[in-house]
Amino acid sequence: MGRFYKKAIVTALLVSALSTTAFAAPEDVYTNIADSAVIMDATDTSVFKPAAIKSLTDYDEHYRLYKYDTISIRIIGYKDAQGLDSIMIGTDGYVNLPYAGSVKLAGLTIEEAKQVLTAKFGRYIKIPDMSIIVTNYGPRKVQVLGEVNVPGTVELASDDMNVLSAISRAGWVTTYGRIKKVQVIRIDDGVMYVKEANIKDYIEKHDISQNFALEDGDILYIPKSNKIDFHKDVLPLINVYSTYRTLTD
Repeated sequence: MGRFYKKAIVTALLVSALSTTAFAAPEDVYTNIADSAVIMDATDTSVFKPAAIKSLTDYDEHYRLYKYDTISIRIIGYKDAQGLDSIMIGTDGYVNLPYAGSVKLAGLTIEEAKQVLTAKFGRYIKIPDMSIIVTNYGPRKVQVLGEVNVPGTVELASDDMNVLSAISRAGWVTTYGRIKKVQVIRIDDGVMYVKEANIKDYIEKHDISQNFALEDGDILYIPKSNKIDFHKDVLPLINVYSTYRTLTD
């Protein structure tokens, strides 16, 4: 079977699989295939970082608020402050608060959010100190495509956002899936980044650098062959950028 016809068949199968997920994209999404990507070097951790967390304190310090997270704000001297309990961050990343108004908190650490809110509230009331408590972490979603038993969208807890967990939630790799060649795709400020994860080395050699921390909207592609050229084998199959937008909007 010719390469063109083989690729056309695989493309049709991927589109069909995506259309059954909760985040199916319109048909025309797949007509404007992205034509470039930044292929990350194995030693470059500027975009994809290891998922290992040393301690709960480390997690709290580095955790960034995201949409659907629920927070409670405690201001010393204002025990009965109205509207500051069980606040959910909206899909746009903003919360609406008395006095402070509409404030974007998504993407901020707890300490950064505290500084922003202290400044906002400080215009109207004197604040000796403030604490922000995350009472519920919103779910994150990623796409897992290719040689897995249940391809499509998987939902992960905020403290379980890593490549291994995502593949596990997708039913693990098929007989033909190459766990050594997992392609992890992320869009950041309109730039597509791709890095290869060797989960076999993570499992067998305990190489923690291979199990990347994921972000909401990331895409994983598990190939059938050990020899994979991202531009030739992945991009022609799916419009990654449009799929990313469909997941995260």
